[in-house]
Amino acid sequence: MGKRDTGVVGRRAESLAFRYLCDRGLVPVARNYRSRGGEIDLIMLDGSCLTFVEVRSRRSARFARPASTVDARKQRKLVGTAAMFVARHARYAGHTMRFDVVSIEGAARPRIHWICDAFRPDDSAL
Repeated sequence: MGKRDTGVVGRRAESLAFRYLCDRGLVPVARNYRSRGGEIDLIMLDGSCLTFVEVRSRRSARFARPASTVDARKQRKLVGTAAMFVARHARYAGHTMRFDVVSIEGAARPRIHWICDAFRPDDSAL
């Protein structure tokens, strides 16, 4: 699979995750937020909780589940990027915050697994 193909798959997975979370009552704040330190796929409000969502997809979980690819290094990048988002959007500074992972397995019949509060900033410490 080439870079272009993975981009299409990634956008499709993000769209599936976006619709899935919206259907469960989360309200969109930003998609594909980028800063110098990284990118956050989805930023949403779950009630008053500002939720930073990493979307991972795989055709098969045969070798590894998609969520397991969000390692400590990726977590640190997400935490740093979330801090930049909040610094630039002060209206969210008082919100409770959490980090979720949405994993999508399979292509024809995707299975979506939402891991609420998948990790905490302390989990990704050096």
